[in-house]
Amino acid sequence: MRLALLAIVALLQLGALHALTADKPARSLLDIVKRAPAQSKQSRLNPLLEEVVPPLRDNGVEPGPTTPPELEGFQTDSYLFGDNVNLNWVKFDGSLPNGVVGIYNSYVSRTDYVCKFNCEAGFYNPSKGPYCNYPYADREYHAPEFELLVNVDNFEFLEWREESYGGVPKHSVGTCGTAKIFVGKNKYGLGKVVPEHEAFFLPWEGDEYWYKRYQVLTINREAYSQHISHVEYNINEVELFQYPPEAMHISSVTNYECRDITKTVTMEKTTEKENTWNIGRSTMLGITGSINVKIPFIGTGGIELGGEKTYSFDRGTTVTESIAHSVAVELTVPSNHICRVRMEGRKIKADIPFKARLSRTYANGETQWTSINGMYDGVQVGEVRTVVERCEPVPDAQPCF
Repeated sequence: MRLALLAIVALLQLGALHALTADKPARSLLDIVKRAPAQSKQSRLNPLLEEVVPPLRDNGVEPGPTTPPELEGFQTDSYLFGDNVNLNWVKFDGSLPNGVVGIYNSYVSRTDYVCKFNCEAGFYNPSKGPYCNYPYADREYHAPEFELLVNVDNFEFLEWREESYGGVPKHSVGTCGTAKIFVGKNKYGLGKVVPEHEAFFLPWEGDEYWYKRYQVLTINREAYSQHISHVEYNINEVELFQYPPEAMHISSVTNYECRDITKTVTMEKTTEKENTWNIGRSTMLGITGSINVKIPFIGTGGIELGGEKTYSFDRGTTVTESIAHSVAVELTVPSNHICRVRMEGRKIKADIPFKARLSRTYANGETQWTSINGMYDGVQVGEVRTVVERCEPVPDAQPCF
């Protein structure tokens, strides 16, 4: 009966298409090419499965089918979300990981979880067995090996946005980099949005239903503030890099008198100490941030930690400090000679691994926390010294008698 209905619908579609093309014949090859994709996309969608209200029956565990031949052996990338480090596709190992993304499906009164097989998005529910149930080519399939969408510590700001007719908002959650397939849902459950077919597809009791109105899972990347705290350095794994000495200041004393003179030369220089806490993710332009931390200093006895303070970031996750240096040296300058002395400094770079807690407060007022591992990079002038050069005769000086 179902096959007969499909045949009748197909004949009606062909008749309508013939009438349309008879009324508006193609004027050129370009018209034919433009018209073909739309007709092809529509013909792939089963009209008997459009906008169907799914029957409320629970068949329990569905043993098959598992994988269409054309989807076998396809490799995908689990890391698709760039700086949203806490969001990833994670291989299912038999248990639900921390931060697994799911919804409460009120239509069937259960919690379903976002999963995917290759690039095909669907849902996982323990009551239906250890499978990812996903829609593909008019049918529902059940993959025993699949990945779950995981937002560790629920740290990334995810939200569902209304869409229709294949539309997807910016920063929508995709299933893989090659195929344009996105995580979607409607009032009946989780599935996939395929812009090419201008529809949302729902796996249901062996069939693939499709709808024109739905919601898409997106990453909200609007303004937020972030704070780093509970910083713990692993001083034992510090790496130090020393740069060649640089002249910071040069002074000279000229003696035109006919006797030696002694003069104390004082030189001062202010340098900047740059401190960066790399946290494995970039900070968007305009984001406010702060850190509560002890800043490492490179002293004579190694790495020393200053007092704990709260700093606002100048840019990204970098804080700069001004450090004043002062040296004094006593010079004895012979008659009719010029003596020069320079202040030299050697920059030292320290790389220190650390772990910390990162919090973000989003525009809706919600604050989320997560643990991070990072690398502290500090550059400072660690050694300052004076270098006295040989005194030289003053050119064309008046002779002493």
